[in-house]
Amino acid sequence: MFSPVSILVVTALSSVLSILVLTSLRSHAIDGVPRWIWANVIAIASLAMFAVQNVAPAWLGVVAANQLLAATVLLIYEGCNDFFGVRLGTTARATGWIMWLGVMAGIAYFTYVAPNVHVRVVIVSAFHAACVLAIAGRVLMSRPPDRPRYNYLFVAGAALLGAFGHTVRGAIYAVAPPSQTALLQPGPMQITFLALGILVLPSLSIGLVIMAHDRLAMRLERVARFDDLTGALSRKALLEAAAARLARATQDGRREFVAVIDLDHFKSVNDRYGHAGGDDVLRHFASIVSARVRDGDAFGRIGGEEFCLFCTAANIGDVTALVERLRATVAATPCRVAGGAVRYTFSAGIAAWDGRESLASLMARADALLYAAKLAGRNRVNGPVENAAA
Repeated sequence: MFSPVSILVVTALSSVLSILVLTSLRSHAIDGVPRWIWANVIAIASLAMFAVQNVAPAWLGVVAANQLLAATVLLIYEGCNDFFGVRLGTTARATGWIMWLGVMAGIAYFTYVAPNVHVRVVIVSAFHAACVLAIAGRVLMSRPPDRPRYNYLFVAGAALLGAFGHTVRGAIYAVAPPSQTALLQPGPMQITFLALGILVLPSLSIGLVIMAHDRLAMRLERVARFDDLTGALSRKALLEAAAARLARATQDGRREFVAVIDLDHFKSVNDRYGHAGGDDVLRHFASIVSARVRDGDAFGRIGGEEFCLFCTAANIGDVTALVERLRATVAATPCRVAGGAVRYTFSAGIAAWDGRESLASLMARADALLYAAKLAGRNRVNGPVENAAA
């Protein structure tokens, strides 16, 4: 049978392992991780104080130990807010720590003024139940809808289990307290609630590590999927999306079109404003297009100052009208760069997929139409009539 001290030791060791893993993630600047590291550091100190409760003075083994453990769950909650980008107001942030000070006052009062271990348990259990319930709520409300659910449900489940354990423990000590009056005093009920209450911390720590790794994976996926300069789809992701669109169009008969777009005289922008200015223009262009294309369209950068737009439409005239609107908007919207404002234009070639040709062939036709637009004087959209019947 496990003893209370063995449970404390196992919990402390799990916090050590969590610290090591979370520290390895600090260089990735994941919000919430610093608070989670400190929460585990404080938890180890708290568990050490609990372990010597029978020989330590009450201020150390009871008051300080309970306060540090209460600070642990509060820091985990605040770390979750940081992780999900939730910015609470000053009053909301202070509320948790005011409650924490209330717990300290209650523990001190029922330790020195009117000693009552059962009331202390009720106070501590209520605080922990509220904190872990808040953690579960934050994770469930803020988890990214497009990420695997398991990572977040694991943390929420561990927190809900902790809330259940602390609630039941507090209720029992309020109504029919057991005969055990000390944390380290052996007994089935004491060990059961110690396991439910304290061993929730390792589960939470493991879950937080999983969430942090998922955030890191999400960043890596974004780097692979999106162009890091403009935020448009990367060349690889765009071509994959385009191939998938053509495969679906073969099945449901949709009409697919591609516009290959190239910024006019871009070299002169780099020559005059430097590559930083050129980067600003690329970002400016991508932001204009991304804000105006439909959700179902695929827009990406295929290299240098060249971009592609894949879309579904009834006919090529609709696509030409869309790209013409983009051309007029870009021409009328200068980009602010260091040293002035850059007015720039683009040229585009639009091709309609014939239902049989390869993606490479489709893009080659659009690229040839773009080249013709460049030869014709630039700042124009080239979509020949013969493609309308394709």
